[in-house]
Amino acid sequence: MSKIKTFRGLLTDDSQERVHLQTIDGTTGYKIVKLDVMPADTAKLQQSVLKIYKVEQTTINDDINFSDQTMIAAAYLTKNDDTKYPIVLESFFDTEIFNQDIYITHKDASTGESINYYLELEQVKLEGTETAIATLKNIKNRG
Repeated sequence: MSKIKTFRGLLTDDSQERVHLQTIDGTTGYKIVKLDVMPADTAKLQQSVLKIYKVEQTTINDDINFSDQTMIAAAYLTKNDDTKYPIVLESFFDTEIFNQDIYITHKDASTGESINYYLELEQVKLEGTETAIATLKNIKNRG
């Protein structure tokens, strides 16, 4: 039976949070099984993009580029003034297994609101070559 680790938090506009996952031997891997977002203030206009990366970001923006191999998840929340509930809520995540820290970014293109997130990661035991492959991918991404 696999173990699920959960993370949750509140990210302000233009912010980044590091999720510490790295281990000394690199034999513990993770893959995303669930990503949910929710507005912090349901009474405000919001156009938020939350993204998860395998590497720390120097720029935080609301652009979503699926060809960026360092991005492993994204969620988009749009809410207008007509309702307290989100109009559009979309999320996607890659099933790639990683064994290093990940970084969550948030940008609200509308009014600078905060966003709540809930993330579930499945813990996976990596064997010899799997450990090496996951670690080498991370080194390659860090350039």
